[in-house]
Amino acid sequence: MGIRRVVLADSKEAWRVAVVAPESEDVASSAVADAAPGAGVAGKPRVTPEERIAALTDGLHQILEEAVESPSHWQVLLDASATLWRYSGGNVALLTMQMAQRGTEEPTLVAGYKEWERHGRTVLRGEHALWVIAPRTSRVQQVTLPDGTRQRIPVGGQLPPGAADDGKKTVITGWRGQAVFDVSQTEGAPLLVPRSGDGPEVNAAELWRSLEAVAVSHGFDVDVTEAQYGLTSGFTDFSQRRVQVGAWLSPEERTAVLAHELGHVLLHGPDDDVGRLYGSSADHRGLAEVEAESVAYTVLRAHGIDRGPQSATYLAGWADAVIEAENDALAHGAGSKLPGSRADIAKSVLGRVTAASKGILEITNPPGFGGKISAVDANPRINPPASYVGLEQPSGSVDGPVMAGP
Repeated sequence: MGIRRVVLADSKEAWRVAVVAPESEDVASSAVADAAPGAGVAGKPRVTPEERIAALTDGLHQILEEAVESPSHWQVLLDASATLWRYSGGNVALLTMQMAQRGTEEPTLVAGYKEWERHGRTVLRGEHALWVIAPRTSRVQQVTLPDGTRQRIPVGGQLPPGAADDGKKTVITGWRGQAVFDVSQTEGAPLLVPRSGDGPEVNAAELWRSLEAVAVSHGFDVDVTEAQYGLTSGFTDFSQRRVQVGAWLSPEERTAVLAHELGHVLLHGPDDDVGRLYGSSADHRGLAEVEAESVAYTVLRAHGIDRGPQSATYLAGWADAVIEAENDALAHGAGSKLPGSRADIAKSVLGRVTAASKGILEITNPPGFGGKISAVDANPRINPPASYVGLEQPSGSVDGPVMAGP
């Protein structure tokens, strides 16, 4: 299965790399795949699940290799993550680059063929599916044997003699390619789709309170103080479970600093074994600082705050930090646990950043859906401006934004 890579430029003069299968399925074949995974369509070569995953994985590595070469490349992925924050970092990259390859707008709301139907919309005829990597899961029953060891058995299976039932659990058994479509590829019941970064001015005090709630939920106190640790505007003390933010900062800057420190709280604690493997920990400040600022940038962007100029110094060090982390890990002989390449390091960092951002945004509740249609009913909070899909003249509602119409 071949790979096509197309480089485009946007208004920020940043690239976008797209990776798609040469025979991208249209709406008809995607509908069949949704109903019966692995089924083929007349006239279309069948792509095996293994080939699909191999192509998506190879494409993701190409995207990340490009991202290591320039901070603007990394910033493109963070911008997309601010809109699609309910998705994993790898799938954010794949979705964004596939849309860019087609010369269309960035993805904002993505779902499978059947999910769109359940929300009163259908995929336009001839539209090609976007592809993400989704887990294959299975329900198992966990038991503890008399000797203390734990074992998993099929649900409904016979328990071993003397075993204690520890309950059922869903486990990942593998990976598959999943066909999805952006809302711009659909028609039907109108949806109010927010556009990130264009909303009204954010209330810094309100956002501060929600970020402070995130810190408290992780067992940290937030202290606004005139004391300064070194030359920093903020500091996270893991031993005292305290986040320090400079009192001399404006309310907006305090909020940004707190978002940065929350990146450290969620990623760089003493138990951060993954980051320690390649230098992304409290003891290796270069990549750790890039990770923390990437979290802050994504979180604030999701709330409509563009921190590009203020984040430039941190993000400009992205590529050098990854290369330094790779060299440092090799020099210290991290062994088989070491990520195998710069792309692997970048993938791990992107995964960590997007996971931490999601953990924060689930509490701070930014406008929009985070990219998933399933969040429409659960999160109706939207701030204008927004685009109505399928409705030219939206009517007002005393109960708030109209999510869907006749």
